Amino acid sequence: MTNSSLVERLTTRETLRLCTAGSVDDGKSTFVGRLLYDTKSVLADQVESMERSSADRGFDGMDLSLLVDGLRAEREQGITIDVAYRYFATDKRTFILADTPGHVQYTRNTVTGMSTSQAVVLLIDARHGVVEQTRRHLNVAALLGVRHVILAVNKIDLVDYDEATFRAIEAEFGEIARRLGITDSTVIPISALKGDNVVEKSASMQWYTGPTVLETLETIPVAGGRAEELDFRFPIQHVIREHASDYRGYAGRIKAGTVAVGDEVTAPHGRTTTVTHIDTTDGELGPEERATAGDSVVLRLADEIDLTRGDLLAGSARPADAREFAATAVVLTEKDITPGQMLKLRYGTSLVKARVASVDRILDLDGVADDEAPEKARLNDIAYITVQTQAELPVEDYAARGAVGNFLLIDQANGNTLAAGFVGKRLRG
Repeated sequence: MTNSSLVERLTTRETLRLCTAGSVDDGKSTFVGRLLYDTKSVLADQVESMERSSADRGFDGMDLSLLVDGLRAEREQGITIDVAYRYFATDKRTFILADTPGHVQYTRNTVTGMSTSQAVVLLIDARHGVVEQTRRHLNVAALLGVRHVILAVNKIDLVDYDEATFRAIEAEFGEIARRLGITDSTVIPISALKGDNVVEKSASMQWYTGPTVLETLETIPVAGGRAEELDFRFPIQHVIREHASDYRGYAGRIKAGTVAVGDEVTAPHGRTTTVTHIDTTDGELGPEERATAGDSVVLRLADEIDLTRGDLLAGSARPADAREFAATAVVLTEKDITPGQMLKLRYGTSLVKARVASVDRILDLDGVADDEAPEKARLNDIAYITVQTQAELPVEDYAARGAVGNFLLIDQANGNTLAAGFVGKRLRG
């Protein structure tokens, strides 16, 4: 392979966004450290510092968790950190890893990390098997529409690389994943401490012939086009008027689909119009160019329509306006969500008054029984709720990792976010 072809291949590599999750002390820090170290994504001075610190602590070998220990140290100081992002690469692709906290009180941070991820690596301790946090993280992954879940059964060396232990965990996990509708999952026995099946294949488990974690990550399809495949959605953030030139444009970020000059779009109250110009920071798009999901643009329309911030421009499959809808919510603060509660709801660029009409069910996470008649939803609960809004909103079912159908519930008194919601989302079982 020539130098030019090698450079071209490296610069055109796909990027996979992934998230790590797991309970406290499942070895997540060591796993992330192993992944970074064995893919040679660590600078020489970092390795030297890790070696010195490991020796000072009397560690036999290298304590790879020290590579990501800054996050843990800050947590011990009482600082709440949403997500730490790590970057690494191989010859085949590049990776953006969202490293989320393991403690149950940081479930809201896990939601943040998973919300933009195409895959989740979920660690569990082989000695403990599937626990409540495992179920919680699987439920969050299913809610957020994460397609690919890798269960890394860590510390397999501490159960003498026992196949029966692994198979029992694999079967239990498989049943939960099927019930939640997670159809693409892989279960891999690993030892992050010793390096078994993280990047390199293990020599201690002849009974396991499957891929390593890295091999799996390198072959997962990068589903970058999911939002683009949806119908056009453009929540208006700002109306730009220049009276001297009679310029009127509608600024915002395309949430789903694509748009080009000449496309017909729908506005509130059944109005339709045509896009005449698409302005970007790099100038106006040509007639053959399309703006796509994720692009921030200014649209100019053929007709003068009374549009304001919060209004939605959409394609032909415009969602119907509604003042009541069913949803699933993850409670993010210590303030409970209760029936009859008045709050504000952020949907797209709209901010409206809303009411929790009912809390219908608290999802079971510990294998006991769902709470079918709850009085409230508490911090970290995943709850089925019914919401009523003061004004009609073009709500639609959650899809494409939040391209459409997600909302926030906000405290009217102080503006704090109380819960993250998913329109129409219902988990199986």
